[in-house]
Amino acid sequence: MGTDSSRADTRMMGIVHGALCRDLDRARTVLTAEPYPEHPRARALGEHVVWLMEVLHAHHTGEDEGLWPLVRERDPAAVPLLDSLDADHRRIEPAAEALTVAARRYAGSATGESRVELLAALDALTTVLVPHLEREVEQGMPVVAANLSRADWHAWDQKYNVKPKSFGQLGMEGHWLLDGLDPEGHRIVVHLVPPLPRFVLLHGFARAYRRRVAAWWRPQVPAQSAVER
Repeated sequence: MGTDSSRADTRMMGIVHGALCRDLDRARTVLTAEPYPEHPRARALGEHVVWLMEVLHAHHTGEDEGLWPLVRERDPAAVPLLDSLDADHRRIEPAAEALTVAARRYAGSATGESRVELLAALDALTTVLVPHLEREVEQGMPVVAANLSRADWHAWDQKYNVKPKSFGQLGMEGHWLLDGLDPEGHRIVVHLVPPLPRFVLLHGFARAYRRRVAAWWRPQVPAQSAVER
């Protein structure tokens, strides 16, 4: 299995999970606090929730198609745990699809009825999603780290999380991950990228991301919750 220094560093999994939960919580805050959003803010918020579900779908696809099969191959004893995580994904998928439908409806209408429907779909998703995300980090990632090397993890990450995306998509997603992150998490994220593209990603997309944050969350979410680096 290799030494600790050669094992997969799985901390990014918790960072991604944290960003998803953070924005789902923020969405609920905005949708339950008066004054309720109106267009164009409601449209921006609804579209962002749709994007979050796209991120979640891609995240789970990368696990189902790439990460879990590799761990199954290396560690047959992990199969029951991986089967249970797969079952979680199947329970989460219809809730995520329902939230996508509700978010699109809200983005197009911003009526009181569509806001209530969006809140209900948001609560239904978080009920099944949050325990899964916590279990994946607490139980799944130690198994991954015990069986995969840093090179294995890097190859999986590149194939499923980096190469399918444009530079612009990576820039905005990077700022989304960094939003409100603690210093250690910030260091982990930025050092995934070599120095030159890191500089471009950090400085070239910061203003655009701040504009989006303002459109989604303010005034209900305090300004300091946004990326200020």
